[in-house]
Amino acid sequence: MSWATPPLHLERQVAFEPITAAFLDRIAEVDQSAYAHPWSRRHFADSLAAGHALQMLVMAPDPGRDPPHWAHAPALPDGRWLLGYLVAMKGVDEVHLLNITTVPLHQRQGWARCMLQALTVWSRGQGAQAIWLEVRTSHRAARTLYEATGFAAVGVRKGYYPDHDARREDAIVMRLGLDALH
Repeated sequence: MSWATPPLHLERQVAFEPITAAFLDRIAEVDQSAYAHPWSRRHFADSLAAGHALQMLVMAPDPGRDPPHWAHAPALPDGRWLLGYLVAMKGVDEVHLLNITTVPLHQRQGWARCMLQALTVWSRGQGAQAIWLEVRTSHRAARTLYEATGFAAVGVRKGYYPDHDARREDAIVMRLGLDALH
């Protein structure tokens, strides 16, 4: 099953495309800019080699309508902008969201919600009954988004994430049941 092109957003056409090895450097650069503890290029390469779903959300620029600061957005070789990406691992009857990132310049514009909606559709098409994820306890914006899209906290993984000065941060485990969705 392919990833559905998302609906028009802000009157713009956006599309999902698979992340291939050719895009790993760009994806890793964005992760470096988005997180204090980012994935390395190798994390993405290992996910690609393992056959996980790696998808990027892209949009063609429109100089007549785009804010001037968007000119600094990460671009692909063909000139389209990278809005965000996700990495998901399919299991027997579940999908585990391993990474979802919106390019910092494009945050708070609905792109993460768009990616989560597409992930839900794709997961159902894969026969998954649920989507699982972990989120830092301190990442309030992500937790709010996940809750708003139907994810529920079901547990805590103590010391799951690296933190500053060799400390660790807990992760909240969240689940979205797909059998109850319409």
